[in-house]
Amino acid sequence: MRELAEKANAWPFVEARKVLKRVGGKVPEKGYVLFQTGYGPSGLPHIGTFAEVLRTTMVRRAFETLSDIPTKLFAFSDDMDGMRGVPDNIPNKDRLTEFLNFPLSSVPDPFGTNKSFAAHNNERLRAFLDEYGFEYTFVSATESYKSGRFDAALLKVLECYDAVQSIMLPTLGEERRKTYSPFLPICPETGQVLQVPLVERDVEAGTIVYQREDGKKVETLVTGGHCKLQWKPDWAMRWYALSVDYEMSGKDLIDSVRQSSKIVRALGGRPPESYTYELFLDENGEKISKSRGNGLTMEEWLAYAPKDSLAYFMFGKPTAAKRLYFDVIPKNVDEYLSQLSKYGDSEDADRLKNAVWHVHNGNPPQEEVPLSFNVLLNLASACNTEDKSVLWGFISRYAPDASPDANPILDDLVGFSIRYYLDFVKPNKKYRAADEREREALEALATSLETLPEGVSAADAQNHVYEVGKQFEFDPLRDWFRALYEILFGQEQGPRFGSFVALYGVSETVTLIRRALSGEDLSAA
Repeated sequence: MRELAEKANAWPFVEARKVLKRVGGKVPEKGYVLFQTGYGPSGLPHIGTFAEVLRTTMVRRAFETLSDIPTKLFAFSDDMDGMRGVPDNIPNKDRLTEFLNFPLSSVPDPFGTNKSFAAHNNERLRAFLDEYGFEYTFVSATESYKSGRFDAALLKVLECYDAVQSIMLPTLGEERRKTYSPFLPICPETGQVLQVPLVERDVEAGTIVYQREDGKKVETLVTGGHCKLQWKPDWAMRWYALSVDYEMSGKDLIDSVRQSSKIVRALGGRPPESYTYELFLDENGEKISKSRGNGLTMEEWLAYAPKDSLAYFMFGKPTAAKRLYFDVIPKNVDEYLSQLSKYGDSEDADRLKNAVWHVHNGNPPQEEVPLSFNVLLNLASACNTEDKSVLWGFISRYAPDASPDANPILDDLVGFSIRYYLDFVKPNKKYRAADEREREALEALATSLETLPEGVSAADAQNHVYEVGKQFEFDPLRDWFRALYEILFGQEQGPRFGSFVALYGVSETVTLIRRALSGEDLSAA
C-alpha cells in the first residue's frame, strides 16, 4: 500500500508528500511531525473550523500511510485574543459589551455554563471533534502564554523587533503605522488587551515600556502572559515556538500566511508547509462567519444526514468554493453511498483515490445500501409519515434480506429521510394539476404499469416510464419526468422514477397516479 500511496494523486497524498519531503524522510528533532489547525473562539465554532481539522487529519493519515514517522495534531485556540465585537448569535448580548478588548478567556460565558466565553466555545468544539473520533491535542493560547511555553519565542520576537516591524509596517495604513507594535500588553489594572505604542524596549530584561492613553508610561515583561502578540506576529511566533510542519488556511488568510512566513524566517525559523482552501458560503453566497452564525452548522447537518456524508462533502475539491446549505445534503449523501458501494470491488490504487478511504481512515464499512437517500425522500413523501416502520414495510418488500439490525446505515437513512422530508420537502411542496397531454400520458402510464408484476425491477419499471414519455412526444424527455415529480410529489425533481415504483410497489404507484388524476389532495396522503 505504501508504494501505491507514493504515487496516489488524491490531494491528501499530494500534501502528505510535501511534508515528508520537508522533513527529509527523517524524524524531526522534536520527535514527531506536527500538524496544526487554528481556531479563534470569538464566536460559536462553525463548520469551517471542523472542516479544517478534518482535512488536516486526512493529510495526517495519508502521511502515516507513507511513513512510520510519529505525528501529532494540535488544535490551537487563540483564546487570549481580545474580543473586538459581540457576536450576533449568542444570548445576553448586551451584558458582554463592557468586556470589549478583554481576552476571550476573561469574558464571561453568556450561556452560563463555563468560566468564560472562550471556555464555552472551546468545549463546544472539543465535544464535536471528540464525537467524530479525531485524535488531537487541544492547545490554549492563554495557557501557553501564561505557563511560559512561549517565553523563549516571545523574547526572540523582542530581539528581532526591528525586523518584524520592517515586515509589518509596509502592510499598514499611515495612521496605523504610527502606533503599531507587535506586542499587545495586558493592562494590569483593567485586564484589557491594549493597542498602544511602545516607547522603550529592553531585550536583556525582556521588557517593554508602553504609553497609555492618559499619557502614563508602564513597563511590563513580554513573557508570562503579560503581553500577547498581534495576529500575524502571533501566528509566526506559534510556528516558531512549536516547530509546526503543516497548517492549512482559508483563502482570506493568504496575505496573513505570506507576512507570518516572512516573520518566522526573521526569527530564524521555518514556516510550515501550507495549503489554501476556498471558503464556505451560505445560501446567499456569502462567507460563513462565527459572529453572524450564518450558514449550516455541524449539528444541523448531523440532524439530517450521517456524519460520514459531511466528511465526504469536506473531502471534495477543497480549493473550490462550496455553498453549504440544507439543500446540498441529499446529493452528498447519495454520492457518498455511491463511492462506498464502489470501494469494495476496486483495486488498491483506485481505493486510495476514493473519498471514502479518506473519510474512514482507510477502513470503510462493508454494508450494501440498496436505496438512495433521494428515493427514500420520495417514499417518505408518498407515505407522508413520521413512522420509520411504515417505510421499512416497503423496504422489506423491495429488499427482503434488509432489516434495521442488519443494515444500520440504511436504518439511519430512513430516519434522516423522514426528518429531512418533514422539515424541508413537505413545507415547500407545490402540487399542480396535469394538463391535457399530461393527463393522457399519466393514464397511459398507469395502464402500462398495471401489466407489470409486483417485485418488478427498477430498470424494467423505468423502461415503461420512458416508453410512455416517448409515446406522448415529450421533448426533451426530462420534461416528462419533471411533470411526474410536480404532479405526484409536488417538487421539480427526484430520483429515477423506476426505482420509486420498484420500492413503493406497482399497485401503490398506480393508485397514486389515479388519485392525482381524480384531483385528490396528495399532500394529505
